[in-house]
Amino acid sequence: MLSRIAKTLFPKLPLHSTPRLARPMSSQPTQRAFQLRVNPLTGNSEWIVIEEDEPEEQTFNNPQNALLATTSYLDMLNDSTRNRAFRAAIDKTITAPCHVLDIGAGTGLLSMMAARAMGPTTCRMVTACESYLPMVKLMRKVVRLNDMENQIKVINKRSDELEVGVDVASRADVLVSEILDSELLGEGLIPSLQHAHDMLLVENPKTVPYKATTYGQLVESTLLWKLHDLHGNEEKASDGIHLVPTGLGDILGVKPQQYAFHCNAIENEVKLLSEPFKIFEFDFWKRPDSCGETELFVKATKDGRVHAVISWWILQLDREGTIFYSTAPRWISLPANISHGDWCDHWKQCVWFVPGEGMSITKDEEVCLHAAHTETSISYNLKNQSPRNETLQYGLKNGEFKLTLPPERIAIYGDSEWRHSMFSAITKPLQGRVDPLCIVADDSIFLTLLVAHISKTSHVMSFFPGLQGKGIGYLQAVASSNGFSMDRVEFINKRKTKLTMHDTHQKKVDLLIGEPFYHGTDGMLPWQNLRFWNERTMLDSVLSEDALVLPCKAILKACALSIPDLWNSRRCLSKIEGFDHSVVNSTLGACGELPAGQESPCLPCFIWQCGNVRKLSGEFTLMEFDCSKHITPSYGETQVEFTEPGICHGFALWIDWVMDSENSLVFSTGPEKRYWKQGVKLLAKPVAVRNNESSMGESRSAIIQASFDPSNGDLNIRHDFL
Repeated sequence: MLSRIAKTLFPKLPLHSTPRLARPMSSQPTQRAFQLRVNPLTGNSEWIVIEEDEPEEQTFNNPQNALLATTSYLDMLNDSTRNRAFRAAIDKTITAPCHVLDIGAGTGLLSMMAARAMGPTTCRMVTACESYLPMVKLMRKVVRLNDMENQIKVINKRSDELEVGVDVASRADVLVSEILDSELLGEGLIPSLQHAHDMLLVENPKTVPYKATTYGQLVESTLLWKLHDLHGNEEKASDGIHLVPTGLGDILGVKPQQYAFHCNAIENEVKLLSEPFKIFEFDFWKRPDSCGETELFVKATKDGRVHAVISWWILQLDREGTIFYSTAPRWISLPANISHGDWCDHWKQCVWFVPGEGMSITKDEEVCLHAAHTETSISYNLKNQSPRNETLQYGLKNGEFKLTLPPERIAIYGDSEWRHSMFSAITKPLQGRVDPLCIVADDSIFLTLLVAHISKTSHVMSFFPGLQGKGIGYLQAVASSNGFSMDRVEFINKRKTKLTMHDTHQKKVDLLIGEPFYHGTDGMLPWQNLRFWNERTMLDSVLSEDALVLPCKAILKACALSIPDLWNSRRCLSKIEGFDHSVVNSTLGACGELPAGQESPCLPCFIWQCGNVRKLSGEFTLMEFDCSKHITPSYGETQVEFTEPGICHGFALWIDWVMDSENSLVFSTGPEKRYWKQGVKLLAKPVAVRNNESSMGESRSAIIQASFDPSNGDLNIRHDFL
């Protein structure tokens, strides 16, 4: 119950930011919540106390504001296609005073639309239910700003905690809600609707939306294949490491689930193998079932290999079927009354990976797709209808061990060039060392295997700060296939600040290494992997005088970007369908017309998936961090010359990791590398720039300054266009 509630509780928070909250202390005169925040450089957690009545400073230094500033609430509110569709459907559905319930009310936009649609009333006819206290506080500001406090009752509870006769006087006649994610069900749509129909709504209520339909399409894509089939791609590597040994193909892989993905970014890399097909329908106006399944027979339109099922949904907002919203990729031809919206990040398409190397199909062949849904997810398996009856699905026998990693990490581990470079970087330091002691500071299973494989006399100690016991469990399963015994590999279940010579068996450490990769931090900014530098500092007392630290250096790189789609999705809000939202801009991390002294936060993004993107300058270095020394505050400044004319919306920032003292092995995580996220610093106002050959534009160069604070991992970026 609690895991489902967590998703419903924070519908617009990305996974890495989903807070853990203790239950509100409702017995007190005011509400209080406790929210967990993680220090990216230490991995340590701390609780933030959020009080209902405490004054909020409109600054990102306020902890609860900082937690909201990188969420996708702002992106959702800037989705004008969505906003217009909900307004039209609400105006059409609510034509007279009635009791309206808004579940997951957010800033109160839909509640205000509903209140306005029913005209002037003398009492609160709209109940806005929102369980996330920081958002409740923000909603109250918005409702107050729009002079609608007398029409909307704001309740700081989960919807399944509401009671008729206690929280609300009667059952609601109309339900308006937007508790949808890219998969449709992941925010708890089904259980929320079930409870609402059972306990909170009248029989045959009106609802906005009215229903949602999911669709899918079979595709072939080399990129999508690399994101999940480590076994098939590892065969190309020549390093002798077997992350997925023969006979243990399921030991390591991605979690069998749908992954939100901007499929428009790979439109030219996808081979469509079927026409679109309808999968499930979910009616909002009646109680849904917790589980469901269907079997579809899909005809292949081309020869190929099915690597994935790409899915999307279409929302019908009104009963008559005249108002729609679609998340379909742009290559899908939609009916005339359904349009493709602008680029947005809060709803994407979804990808379900077909296991292994996929399924080979021929044109006109029918394949059977079995689809099933639970309360919060949709899954598939695929089989041929031909005599070979090949069935592809995920699943391990009871008791078998499987380590799951993010798709991008699977792709990296299957990349032969990356593996060869890492092999070269580690081999040289180990040469000539007798019985070397090596510490792997991060969650790299690859480096642990690599050292044990290369040096038959080494002793490897791995912290696995994110994987914990799962990391050592995996190593135990693959040790014999990689030619080493587990008596040479050790899991250190201890804080690095507490590590002593007793833990290292009275031996100094010869090699400290990391990729760096910290499991569970996929949404972090690139420089927050400088946690490795911080951990090198904490381990200084156990390092030998000639210990090698790899990576030995980190370089903060940047370039200027034209990135209008991302900028527009994060721009300051003013009126949304007639309702003033200007009070949310500082808290939600907007770019645009902010108060003096305030800037938008840096955002972690796969830049290549951010719509229309164009580089306006070459890559330049802002700072270098020497990992052989203790972590220190750092500062850098550079002047960047623009190489292309255009509109500059911000700067991309990333880390290049230098793996040897000769600077010959450098792993870049820049925009061209699609398996890593970059940081994006958006400008308050876009700037027209020009190069030396262009007469158009205002600026030819800019001064960029950066400062790094090792106490909290913050990177402060400032710029001045010349």
